Formats: sequence, structure tokens, C-alpha cells
Amino acid sequence: MAAFLSVLVALVSYRFVPVGVSEAMDFVAHNLENNALALYGHIAVAPVALALMPFQFMSGLRARRPGLHRWMGRGYVAAILVSGVAGFVLAFHTTAGPVATAGFAILAVIWLGTTACAFLFALKRQIDRHRRWMLRSAALTFAAVSLRLYLGIAMAFGADYDLTYVIVAWVSWVPNALLVEAYLLGRRRSRAATLLPAG
Repeated sequence: MAAFLSVLVALVSYRFVPVGVSEAMDFVAHNLENNALALYGHIAVAPVALALMPFQFMSGLRARRPGLHRWMGRGYVAAILVSGVAGFVLAFHTTAGPVATAGFAILAVIWLGTTACAFLFALKRQIDRHRRWMLRSAALTFAAVSLRLYLGIAMAFGADYDLTYVIVAWVSWVPNALLVEAYLLGRRRSRAATLLPAG
């Protein structure tokens, strides 16, 4: 389901192509005047990372086509480099206020950092560490899906959009990050338990 939602949101994100940003994404259209490069760098490139992300966790693809896995991984990293930097710039031009700015800016920094760690560990062939950091990166990439889900649910219940957007600037990624850390901690404890001597 997560993979399906990731690809679906990535495809829907390109709705601005036929109708224009002002029509499709009026909430960020104010960036067209002074931040058009950052805006297009984010809305045009971030969906690439979101669409590629699920394929990086397909063990069958990694085993059968390791070369393809590596090239898709490079594309994922490159997409996050561009869209993460652009997202950081855009965070300081949001109309939702300083709390939302902080949420989106911190997300961009951690997204870039976790992805850089995953990439460096892949280069060093430290595969276990690479996979851990890729999980962290993917959790933050999935914020694009979480944000839309939470906003949609809130709007369906008649919540105030402006207040909801500020909250979602944090809620779209912090729980994702915490869930991955809990999963990794549980896996480490399970692995450590299996290494304890019997008796």
C-alpha cells in the first residue's frame, strides 16, 4: 500500500504540467514571482524521488538487477539533493508562518542528511548501515504522502486549513521518523537477543 501511494502521489504531483502551478497548486503559487527556480526544483524533482523510493526496497529487483538498483539509487539521491535544497529555500517563503517554516526547513535538512549517509555507506559497501539510513531517508520521503493524507482527512472533517497546514508541517514527517527508529531499535534488540549464549 505504501508503495502504491508513493507512486500515485508522485504521478498526481505533476498535475501542474497541463494546467499550470497557479491552477493546480495555488498554495505555493506565490513563489512563482521570486522563487520560481526553487519551486520548480521541488515540485518537479521531488516526485521522482517519491516514485523511485519503493523500488529500492524490492529485494527481488536488487538480487536480479543490482546494476539497475544502483542506478535507480543514484537517481533517488540526485532527486533528493535538488528537491531537498529547493525545499529548504521554499520553507522560508511559506505563508503559513514561522512554525511551519521550522517544520519544513528541519525536514529538508534531515532528509538531505539521511540520504547522504545512505549514499556514503553504499559507496563504502557497508550495506547494513546503508539500508538503515535508506529506511530513515524513505520515511522522510514518505512525508509527501503523509502530508496529503492528513490534510485530506482534516479537510474532510471541516478543520481550519491554515491551522492544519502548520500542524502537518511537523506531523507529516516526525511520526514517520520515530516509527522507523522504533523499528530499527527493535531489530537491533532482536538481533542482540539471538547472539546471547543459551542457558
